[in-house]
Amino acid sequence: MNLRQLKYFTRVAETGNLTRAADELRIAQPALGMQIKQLEEELGVSLLTRHSRGVSLTAAGQTLLARAIQILELVDLTRREVSGDAQEAVRFGLTPSLMQIIGPELLLRISHDAPSLAFSLTEEMSHLLVDSLHRGDLDLILAYEVADAPGLWKRALYQEDLVFVTAAVGGGTGPISFGEALAKPLILPEPRDGVRSLVDRMAAEHELVIRLEHEIRSISGIKALIARGPAAGILPFGTVLAEVAAGTLRARPIVAPVLRRTLHLAGLRKASRLAALPIIREAVVAAMIPLSEAMAGLGQPLSVSASA
Repeated sequence: MNLRQLKYFTRVAETGNLTRAADELRIAQPALGMQIKQLEEELGVSLLTRHSRGVSLTAAGQTLLARAIQILELVDLTRREVSGDAQEAVRFGLTPSLMQIIGPELLLRISHDAPSLAFSLTEEMSHLLVDSLHRGDLDLILAYEVADAPGLWKRALYQEDLVFVTAAVGGGTGPISFGEALAKPLILPEPRDGVRSLVDRMAAEHELVIRLEHEIRSISGIKALIARGPAAGILPFGTVLAEVAAGTLRARPIVAPVLRRTLHLAGLRKASRLAALPIIREAVVAAMIPLSEAMAGLGQPLSVSASA
């Protein structure tokens, strides 16, 4: 048994899928499978149960996962202590709209309350933040619609409504029904994006057809194209807050049904043992109040105490 095998096994356990784990570890799937097989042969037990959806842990696998996380964390701490770099570091990810609205205040508060903590911020779309979290590139994320996954914990903090976005000149005002919005030519993010997934799911549930004009991965690109008209978009209000205030875009509430998404603070199991986690969690929960105020009634914090 070696550290590489433990690292590989931990990633497989956390993703629940050999293919995804191989992609994140940047190795070939057969090579990853061989490492897991060698580990099972050395221990003399089956660690994984393979099925059509991926893999799940056996009882022995669950025991090994708990120990493997402890071993890898201890090795990392030992490395930092020996090298003289024992300072705790936290890599925190959040979405572009959250970065603009609460990012600076969040950074300043955490830096004040935990001056010895090396706290860094990364900005990316929610589904990419989740990918980075599973790869181990981030320790904690503040992202929307985080799916359940092995080895991951999450806490719902806030709910936000999507809005129908058009150019400031022309078009209607006031609430618009979801069906009316979908009948307009739309510019939407890629299918993996959380907003797009929500739109697709709600359209399917209500047997509505999306009139997709363009599909763009860049939020700034979507906003620039909407501003030129005549196509519109369905986006979080926080994403277009600055443009609406500047008068370059118009945002209308979507009703019948309302499209609502949930913001989560999430991390892998090892993040639960971060010494600075209570401070970070308290700062994040407190930031939900100014976030809600900025949303002008289109978002609201959930009932979560800072110490929960």
